[in-house]
Amino acid sequence: MNKKNFKILFISRAYPPVIGGIENQNYGIGKALSQIAEVRIIANRRGKKFLPFFILSAYFQSLFSLWKYDVVLFGDGVLSPLGPLLKLFHPKKRFFSIIHGLDITYAQKNTFLGKIYRKINIPSLKKLDKLIMVGNHTISEAEKAGIPKEKCFFIPNGFDLYSIYEKHSRKELEDLLNIRLEGKKVMLRVGRFVRHKGLLWFIKNVMPKLSSDYVLIAAGGRVARKTAGDSDIYPECEKVIKELGLENRVFLFANMPQEKMNVLFNAVDIFISPNIKVPGSMEGFGINAIEGAACRKVVVASRLEGLRDAIYDGKNGFLVDPEDADKWKRKIEAIMEADDFRSAFGERAQKFTIENFSWQKIALKYLDLLEKEA
Repeated sequence: MNKKNFKILFISRAYPPVIGGIENQNYGIGKALSQIAEVRIIANRRGKKFLPFFILSAYFQSLFSLWKYDVVLFGDGVLSPLGPLLKLFHPKKRFFSIIHGLDITYAQKNTFLGKIYRKINIPSLKKLDKLIMVGNHTISEAEKAGIPKEKCFFIPNGFDLYSIYEKHSRKELEDLLNIRLEGKKVMLRVGRFVRHKGLLWFIKNVMPKLSSDYVLIAAGGRVARKTAGDSDIYPECEKVIKELGLENRVFLFANMPQEKMNVLFNAVDIFISPNIKVPGSMEGFGINAIEGAACRKVVVASRLEGLRDAIYDGKNGFLVDPEDADKWKRKIEAIMEADDFRSAFGERAQKFTIENFSWQKIALKYLDLLEKEA
């Protein structure tokens, strides 16, 4: 079959302009697949509050148009109950879903919504034809939830080099943040302000061990107060920064637009992903880590969960044991003290990341799997 004639109905409940990891991932794969196949995208661009209305709308849009498409691909496991319902009317169609870490671990939460997810979404996932896992650790967690391993395929997340890699100076970074950084060693942590990302742990345990010329910038999305997912730790971070007297060394920035995020990615010294183990949550992959490497930054990440699929130790970054503050301190200091090494390694890291994680290459893996299993 000519790949351009292969027709995919892609349904995403999390999509830009809303900011977030799943939103960016769904946009990336949707765009890349559209370049090599015929893809219709039904997407929720209005955030979580609109989700109930979107699910109903997506169901009826799919119900009456599915006959045109070869397969259905869901952007994450939240939409999985639509699969069995649609299959009642389209029994010959094949249904796939991208699965992120929280798509599995959310069922472990001892909350009302967690129990509903456990009783409805997990059984629905088992009824889909194939599940595309963004990390190998996610497959392990899926098996624990009773999902057959043969349903699961690992395909990593990707990135778009031209959407993040730009030339930006330290002066631009100072102007953006209104901070003087002369003589400072600047670290960047990107990701939602949630506990398993490790920011709060890092501020408490590593920042006091580093000398006063080390600065940490943390940027990412805040979580709504009433949310079904992980809770927001931004206020806790602010409190700890004040208690430890780190106001001039740790800076928090929430919900920055992408053009400003690009200044951060390209003008800091190193990138960190200090994730920690938190029951009921996990890092499915670690997209921000490969974006850091793509911007020629040395990435230091926890040897944990999906980060091990994103960062290949010594190739596009370095892995450090999670929650070992002394090892984190030593690794960061060793990298910061070697300017020539950082520059040379950053170039190699970018090349490795492009070769292994560009959306163009990841989309081909998706399309090969979808065609094979259709």
